[in-house]
Amino acid sequence: MSKLLCYRCGTLLEALSLPLSRLEECPSCTVYLHCCRMCRFFDPSVVEQCTEDDAEEVKEKTQANFCDYFKPGDGLFDPALQAAEGKARNALDTLFGEAGSDTDEQGECGAASDAEDLFR
Repeated sequence: MSKLLCYRCGTLLEALSLPLSRLEECPSCTVYLHCCRMCRFFDPSVVEQCTEDDAEEVKEKTQANFCDYFKPGDGLFDPALQAAEGKARNALDTLFGEAGSDTDEQGECGAASDAEDLFR
């Protein structure tokens, strides 16, 4: 097997021992690694996104699971997907503002305090 990378952030996972435990997390981005998105049988182009015929369907592809057919896959990190995710997060931050930046001196949300002022 070539170098094992986190499917989400691309961090090299050479310090982790195989087999991965069910609740193993990426040391960089903390996503679960024993999940469909990290499995060599994961294929978004097929029904149920799994090429293992005997595996039970898992609805949440990024959550830790108990699949007996799980085998960590290489080549699952997609830099274009990471860039698209970053672009989408930036667009949301621009649209809604940075989290926690819309609070007043008492720590209340600006929109909530503005709404309260309407009824005073």
